[in-house]
Amino acid sequence: MNQTAETMPPAMPHYPQLLGHPRPLWMLFMTEFWERFAFYSVSWAMALYAVAQFYHGDPTGQGWAGTTFGTYTALIFGTGIFGGYVADKLIGYQRAILVGALVMAAGLFVLAVPSKLAFLMGLSMVIVGDGLFKPNISSMVGQLYGRDDPRRDRGFTLFYMGINAGALLAPLLTGWLAATFTATPLEQNYKLVFIAAGIGMVLSFLWFWFGRRQLGTVGRPPSDRMGRSRVLAVMAGALASVPLVYLLLSRVGTLGLQWLIGALAVGVAVLLVREARLDDRIRLDRVWAMLIIFAFNVLFWMFYYQLGSSFNFLAQNLVDRQMFDWEFPVSWFQSISPLTIILLAPALSLVWGWLDRYRVEPSIPRKFGFGLIFNGLGFLVLMYALAHLLGGNGLIPFWPLAACYTLQTLGELCLSPIGLSMVTKLAPPRLVGLAMGGWFLSTAAGGNLSGLLASYISGAHGMTAASALSGFTFGFWLLLGAGVVLLLISPRINKLMHGVK
Repeated sequence: MNQTAETMPPAMPHYPQLLGHPRPLWMLFMTEFWERFAFYSVSWAMALYAVAQFYHGDPTGQGWAGTTFGTYTALIFGTGIFGGYVADKLIGYQRAILVGALVMAAGLFVLAVPSKLAFLMGLSMVIVGDGLFKPNISSMVGQLYGRDDPRRDRGFTLFYMGINAGALLAPLLTGWLAATFTATPLEQNYKLVFIAAGIGMVLSFLWFWFGRRQLGTVGRPPSDRMGRSRVLAVMAGALASVPLVYLLLSRVGTLGLQWLIGALAVGVAVLLVREARLDDRIRLDRVWAMLIIFAFNVLFWMFYYQLGSSFNFLAQNLVDRQMFDWEFPVSWFQSISPLTIILLAPALSLVWGWLDRYRVEPSIPRKFGFGLIFNGLGFLVLMYALAHLLGGNGLIPFWPLAACYTLQTLGELCLSPIGLSMVTKLAPPRLVGLAMGGWFLSTAAGGNLSGLLASYISGAHGMTAASALSGFTFGFWLLLGAGVVLLLISPRINKLMHGVK
């Protein structure tokens, strides 16, 4: 028996099936639904709240708000590397999720306190909690399927629908709450947004607490790590790390954080390569393929995460949102992407399955290349609108921003759920949690760069049509170029993957 066979995970437990997939998938689906509800509630409101609360609506605050959103996004994904390691080595996936949910819920309620200190401290708690939660629930989805189970990609796509169902509800419900329970219909009551997000996270905790028995041994720690003292130690460590995250969020800045993320990325790559070298050349090649795709993933999210910063300011100040006697809420733009995913994800899953039957389904790197190109086409639509459709009132029509979100979403469907599945296929079996953290670390790098780009677009005095056009033009050409390059080198990456599809 070769070394690779010796390091394969044990046989998969047998699960009752529901709609063609293991029943626990649907429990994880709803757990993630409420976590994403909380995350996307904060995402649409955070930068707008910062400008309104701390700059009294002055556009000069857009730069700080944009970089803060980018840093927050980077840290919330970057801490996944530690959350994955804690789950792998200390307390298991299930307990890491429960601890993370509690810390995240507490941070969301702290956000409702109207002070800058509470704002940054609450965000720090959310970051620490989600770092324990996010990578580990995705890792468990992969463990519900055998390594060669053809349903794996489709299972991740369905799971991704749970993510986006929560993302769809969050802006609609919390935007409605913010506009209704205040003195005027157009005033935004951000306290209610953050409180609703906190309640959503409590529901996520409860759903997983009562549903985790369905998982059996999946996600549970080994018998020598079952003691509650480990859980208490991790909880204490999580709370002790909040001040450190606060300093990173408030003092280090996006440039300093990018260097830190780069150092962490190198560390993750070294650990994964070292682990793979203990097996054989095939395992090592697969790790290299995964790391190459991670690099392209950075670019996708750098531009995608303009949704929480420059796209919000564009919608608020440069888009004509008037419809008859009603104004379309800024928050509702962010429901376009998850709605598109919910409508198209099942169809795309069927398309991938149909193409697979004829052995012409695009490979993982080709799907990533298509994802980058679709993202770029979204920016092309905004470029056209800002160059040719700007009205006398200084506003562009409603539809270009809606079309941009839709095109970006098509790119996301080609890339994100496939990326989650890819990690569980290519990572060394003993470090799947760490590798999943590495996936989110590449997303973190993109999120941090998104803050730098948003700050550049807003400038010192706030976003203008000219500054938006310049930034979005840059985005189009960089995404298009990266997508074409990835399509060209896909055959080489496929060879490194040694048959993994």
